[in-house]
Amino acid sequence: MMSLQEKYKKEVIPAMKEKFGYSSSMAVPNIEKVVINTGFGRLVAGKTSEEQKKIYEYILQSFSLITGQFPILTRAKKAISAFKTRKGMPLGACVILRGKKMYDFLERLIHVTLPRSRDFQGIPQKSVDKSGNLTIAIREHITFPEIQPEKAKNIFGLEITIVTTTRNREEGIELLKVFGFPIKAS
Repeated sequence: MMSLQEKYKKEVIPAMKEKFGYSSSMAVPNIEKVVINTGFGRLVAGKTSEEQKKIYEYILQSFSLITGQFPILTRAKKAISAFKTRKGMPLGACVILRGKKMYDFLERLIHVTLPRSRDFQGIPQKSVDKSGNLTIAIREHITFPEIQPEKAKNIFGLEITIVTTTRNREEGIELLKVFGFPIKAS
């Protein structure tokens, strides 16, 4: 099976040049980066600092196993008593993948994780924005093959944004389809 990088050079570039009439291979859009976020404010709200620390450590460890890169903590900008948060309190984690790690992650996402997701019917076209970027949500991190479900202490969701260099939504949908993303017909 060929990797996504090889597939881009051998299949995506010719298909996109034919459909949209690009004059050069360099003009063909590609995937620029993948941004993966998770929020765990709900999991740590109302817990003691020791319990919070254990939850943070588990989530960061799981996140780094899934992405192959250690995440950055995102912190609360201000205190909100209704949400039981204080200024500077960690509320989420974020990873930005580029290059080889990005392509490795996307291969696992397309071929293993999405088919393993419960009730997965395909990605709706409305998940692609007007700039051609795809945003999908994964409700349970245990669908990734790196995580052992029986050892999972807390289950958290992920938001994955695939940023492309396309100019519009139509190009973005076509690029992702040619890459092999299971996008549903409208």
